[in-house]
Order: sequence, then structure tokens, then C-alpha cells
Amino acid sequence: MSHLQEKLLGQARENSTNAVAVYTLAANTTVIIKAIILCNQTGGAVTFRVFADADGTTYDQSTAIQYDVALAANTTLVLDFFTALSTTGGSIGYRSSVANAVTITLFGAEVTST
Repeated sequence: MSHLQEKLLGQARENSTNAVAVYTLAANTTVIIKAIILCNQTGGAVTFRVFADADGTTYDQSTAIQYDVALAANTTLVLDFFTALSTTGGSIGYRSSVANAVTITLFGAEVTST
């Protein structure tokens, strides 16, 4: 039997300019990402990157789905997505060009097998 749970999947506000995981897929789960929301709460423009690694946490050009996208000061960007991960350990990550500048939030659904 499978169970579908719509939810806030992950949220992060990294205090460095390193790429970090926002969501990592658990065993016996498939995730469907419906929206990625990025909020620049600073007074200056920044850039961001979003990564989707189907089976790990490699966050570079090979897994980028958004790369060095400009985000104006005090702006929120909603990316309407339909992407799924089904391999345990697959992840969504992000980075910002300025530490503590961008909060990322993922909304979607988890389908778990019991």
C-alpha cells in the first residue's frame, strides 16, 4: 500500500556560499517537487543555484537545474516544477552567492510504501 503526503519538504537558509542539501530522499519513498521558492531577504541582488542529484549529493554543473540566476533585492521567486526523485539518497540542493541571503523552500508530496 502507498501513502501520499503533501507537505513542505524542506527549507534552508545557508550561512555560507557553499551548496547544501535541502531535501534528501528516504528509503521506500518517491518525492514529487511541485514548487521551489527562493526568497532574497537582503538589500542587494544575489545569484543562486539549484541542483537535483537523482542518487546523491553532487552539486555542480552536472546536476544543476538553475545556475547563477539573478535574484533582486527583497524579491521572492516561485519556480513551478514537476520533478520527481525515486532513488534513495537522491537530493535537492542549493547555494547562494551571498551567505544568509536566500531562503529556499520546497513544496510537494512524498509517496511512501508500507
